[in-house]
Amino acid sequence: MGVQLDTFLKNAELRVSDPEHKRKLLFNIGQYDKKVVIGKQQYSNLPAAKKKAGAIKTKVIENLEKYLIEFESNFKKNGGKVIWATDAEMAMKEITDILKKANAKTVVKAKSMVTEEVAVNHILEKNHIESLETDLGEVIQQMDGEAPYHIVTPAMHKSKEDVAKLFHEKKGTPIDWTPQQITAYVRKMLREKYPIADCGITGANFLIADIGGVAVSENEGNAFMSIAFPKIHIAIAGIEKLIPSLSDVDLFWPLLATHGTGQRVTVYNNILTGPRQQGEVDGPEEMYVVLLDNGRTNLLARKEQRRALNCIRCGACLNACPIYRNIGGHAYGTTYSGPIGSVITPSMSGMKEFKHLSYASSLCGRCTEVCPVEIDIHKLLLLNRKDSVEEKFTTRGEDTVWRFWRKAMLKRSRMERGGAFFKNLMLKRFFKTAWGERRTLPTVAPKSFNQMWKERKKGKH
Repeated sequence: MGVQLDTFLKNAELRVSDPEHKRKLLFNIGQYDKKVVIGKQQYSNLPAAKKKAGAIKTKVIENLEKYLIEFESNFKKNGGKVIWATDAEMAMKEITDILKKANAKTVVKAKSMVTEEVAVNHILEKNHIESLETDLGEVIQQMDGEAPYHIVTPAMHKSKEDVAKLFHEKKGTPIDWTPQQITAYVRKMLREKYPIADCGITGANFLIADIGGVAVSENEGNAFMSIAFPKIHIAIAGIEKLIPSLSDVDLFWPLLATHGTGQRVTVYNNILTGPRQQGEVDGPEEMYVVLLDNGRTNLLARKEQRRALNCIRCGACLNACPIYRNIGGHAYGTTYSGPIGSVITPSMSGMKEFKHLSYASSLCGRCTEVCPVEIDIHKLLLLNRKDSVEEKFTTRGEDTVWRFWRKAMLKRSRMERGGAFFKNLMLKRFFKTAWGERRTLPTVAPKSFNQMWKERKKGKH
């Protein structure tokens, strides 16, 4: 058993056996589910909007080099600088060099999954640079020493009592503080940091090719303050984040908000096209965009699975997935969890190490149903499974079992051999732990349907 699989099984077992964890998770997901139903009512034809968005993203992914070059050219025209990073190590080396050159001591960071992917906080801390999360959920997770639990809601697994207890232990605040009091405390704490921060780091919800723009959506205003105050702004974005035109934003922003949180549109939406220009009174003096590959071209090389690069990170598939709703985000042991994470991680981080994620699915299709850009997620999970077999990442035991099963299924006479006793013995021998640990193993009947049918026909004649 591989290390990643072993860890996944242990984490999943721990979480699924914890009723309190499940209660909190289902309650919080349920709150989102209610809002999403209401949010979708703003559309007169939601399927048409999803189809259009999916077509636009597919066009971008199929012509990625064209749009990347167009974005770079237009962003540079406005005084911005572009860094191409093949992997997380290169991205963080470039970022660390920029900060060291500026003698930066403090960074304020907006909520961003790609910054988790490249381990911004960890690497900057090793280089003696303070990196502070500014999104409330991320502040909670950073204070607790945990990674984000969910793509959209970092602290989804915590109740308000859990958060109050955490702040009491870490900051000495009253243990009975309300969410409003905690929010006010965090707001005051952060607003002392923004004016003195040397650099702000954000992700990018979308990169807009025709204007060289970086679109950032948020609900708290902290990302905008992370951009407006510091002299340096660094935006890190996966190379798949592109959309062709500014005119496409009015399609994608509402789709992202509605499917992520049930809002008509996210509260704060900003488009940044470079550093402060002459005559402008605020904004960074320097702006960089780090275009990150980090395994995305491996996914791009898989002709079918590359559709997963259409993802706009709304988190809808996580909320819909029966597996995620039971084991939660941390069990996956990856930056991107849930169905979409199970599709992209094996290609981005290694099929051999992460192929098991593609099997952590009921294949119910709910993820595909809720996707705002019409990614056939459950089909891509099956394609990952197929690739893992063809690339010979299966065990000898798996290969042997399936070889015998296939041989039997291809011929009725072989299927009937051995009788019910032998088949039941094989089920107990090979499937007791894999299938029967929590389930009653099926029992093979004394006679197959085929045998009973033949006997019945014979009796009639």
